[in-house]
Amino acid sequence: MERRTFCKNSLLGGAAVLANPLIGRANALNLFGGNQVTPLMGNRFVTFCIMIRTSPWEVSRDVKLINRDEAFAHTLEVAQRLRETFAKNAPGGRLTWGFTLNALEDKRQNYVDIRKYVADCQLKYGDEVSYFPGYFPAMYLPRKRINQEMTEALQRITHMVGNGYRPKGIMGGFLSADNLAYLAEKEDIHVAHAVIWSQHETDGGGADGSPSYPFYPSKQHFCKPAQGKSDFIDCVNLDGWSVDFLNALQSGNVWGTTPFNGAASRRGVGPIETYGDWGLDIGHYAVMHTQSIHFDKGFELNGFGWIPNIWEAALVKIAERKNWDDTLAYRALDKWIGATVQRWPDVKFITFGEYGEIWRNHYSDNNQWNYRFEEKGLGIGNSWGNEEIKWYMNKEFRLATVRNWHRNTPEMVVDFTRYDLPAQEPADPSPQKPAKDWSLMNRINQKGLRPQDAPILLSQLTNDEKDMIVKYYPGLFK
Repeated sequence: MERRTFCKNSLLGGAAVLANPLIGRANALNLFGGNQVTPLMGNRFVTFCIMIRTSPWEVSRDVKLINRDEAFAHTLEVAQRLRETFAKNAPGGRLTWGFTLNALEDKRQNYVDIRKYVADCQLKYGDEVSYFPGYFPAMYLPRKRINQEMTEALQRITHMVGNGYRPKGIMGGFLSADNLAYLAEKEDIHVAHAVIWSQHETDGGGADGSPSYPFYPSKQHFCKPAQGKSDFIDCVNLDGWSVDFLNALQSGNVWGTTPFNGAASRRGVGPIETYGDWGLDIGHYAVMHTQSIHFDKGFELNGFGWIPNIWEAALVKIAERKNWDDTLAYRALDKWIGATVQRWPDVKFITFGEYGEIWRNHYSDNNQWNYRFEEKGLGIGNSWGNEEIKWYMNKEFRLATVRNWHRNTPEMVVDFTRYDLPAQEPADPSPQKPAKDWSLMNRINQKGLRPQDAPILLSQLTNDEKDMIVKYYPGLFK
């Protein structure tokens, strides 16, 4: 496998050693030995981001879909306590701070204090200080404007941290192929959290169809893996958080039949959808179940495991959730990180940018990657305990099958998305005319939104489709 050469972080002295995953120096997690890059294979990674914003659904400086000032929830004490809770359980671990443009420039003292503290954390811990281009900017803003604001935000971060610092990755959330190409070609940034896997009718939009693990995106569509050199964007596309694959069969606007299904499609490691809705104990049960999909069987199948997670600092005071109080976010974070280290002692807590570069160092294109996941349901909510789901994701397609393992029923195809077919993103949107459906046109969509999405047997696929699948997974057709 071809190995890449990276530019070193421009920070000087000991801070550069801590911040740069390519410089060999052991730390408390023993991430790096000698001058070797931490390998992707054989490791378990958690990438954790704390988001700093000024309002919910802050798309840009002047585009806010919910006009609520969240300065009350963003204090130096909140930022410090979140970071210290993380450090208590993962000494030597690094996290990512994601700032919206407003949070980078707000002149109120609390935001000034947070920015200074985060800059200090970068020097002390090697944390990543990154930009969050608002909530789903590609749904509301023209591509050119998003690109311009990313450049402005990066300049502000460099000034804020000092010593020529630049993040290795962008916490984009939802960025078009054009935006990702801009990052790679104009900003020399080759990692972006730019997709939310299985997102449909959640937070007002959708982009269902991408893999859940890293890939190089196509110039046609940010959810589609690049098919070849002419189609290739050198910006690793990362997911933002891990979801329970069975819960993800739900569209975001569909409530289930039990009282545990609020944001059913995103139930998993996300704090609102688990700890916030289900409380500390049941929520933690769901978090650990989702992590085990990736760190146990997923590790065995894929050779590595990865859990991404994003928490807004505002979660500390998210009073509208019935199970939430001003201490729950700290208690939940403490419980999650502590239990993760206890159950998987080899886990490595690194930044989103570091992880993307480690993945990029292993894979130079999409030709070799092949992700597989298997889950038996959690037993609550829409993660039914009698169901087993299997996912297969590669350059050419993604496929999911579900069966009732209690009754040993045949596997039914619930998703089949072909990446070898052309895809097209929506035209430039505006706040007045948003583009909310960025989904690929799946042959069969896991959400079951259309008549043609009804589950079918593997034997009912076309001969061409069977041939495509057999090339990767001959054992599926026995």
